[in-house]
Amino acid sequence: MTHNADHPKSDAPLLSVVMPVYNEIATIHEIILRVLAVDIDKELIIVDDCSTDGTREYLKSLAISEAAEPAACQRRPLRIFFQDINCGKGAALRKGFEQAIGQIVVIQDADLELNPQEYGKLVAPIQLNAADIVYGSRFLGKNSRDSATPNYWANKLLTTASNIFTGLNLTDVWTCYKTFRREILEGLELRENRFAFEPEFTAKVARRAWRICEVPVSYSYRSQKQGKKISWRDGFRGIACTVYYGLLCLLPGLSRERVVPQLAIASVSQNIQEPQIVPVGSQRS
Repeated sequence: MTHNADHPKSDAPLLSVVMPVYNEIATIHEIILRVLAVDIDKELIIVDDCSTDGTREYLKSLAISEAAEPAACQRRPLRIFFQDINCGKGAALRKGFEQAIGQIVVIQDADLELNPQEYGKLVAPIQLNAADIVYGSRFLGKNSRDSATPNYWANKLLTTASNIFTGLNLTDVWTCYKTFRREILEGLELRENRFAFEPEFTAKVARRAWRICEVPVSYSYRSQKQGKKISWRDGFRGIACTVYYGLLCLLPGLSRERVVPQLAIASVSQNIQEPQIVPVGSQRS
């Protein structure tokens, strides 16, 4: 995977927030405001996946106003890209990853299920050199039972299957909040266009033996009537991809390569309390 090299490294923000968007006219304005309000040095990269409900037109008008607004030059950029055809979340993420220049990348869905104010505890384990990748788990911590949505058992099944193949001990493979050092994208070939990006990403980073941990995050469930996009078809695809990419972790002769990055991550612009960190170790000997 290649990245945009137009920006000097010294100008890189701490965080690149990559937001795939498809038909989110009811929430897009609010989620942008919430992300921009987070007191961390960041850039926001939005990739519209050919929305048809007015989201695309809203983002186009926003891009024009950003270009014409002098104050926009005084802060980190809000950059917006448009897919020519609807390809899916995974394809939109690949587009966003190519543009990211931050030291750390976080994925942010365009709905309001997750809280951007929790970026601090997502990036903290990476800054503390305790992890290279952090999953924000909706099912960790004392409020995990409150997150038992209609999709809970399907998520649990898919996560358990992923853990069997990868040797990890995650509680939430399908969480949106995947946060990682940008360098892990180098040489990581991602192919899935839709929601099967989740098990594909997990299996491929597990095989490369990056240090993964989880932190609990708050979660406000959204139903399909409220605009949730994932469907039972994605669930079947998720099962198939969990098995397929998981088998790549088990094939003889394709053992994990040890990756030990040596990076110095700058401090964020807010005081961050050390989060509850749950290391995700290998189950294999």
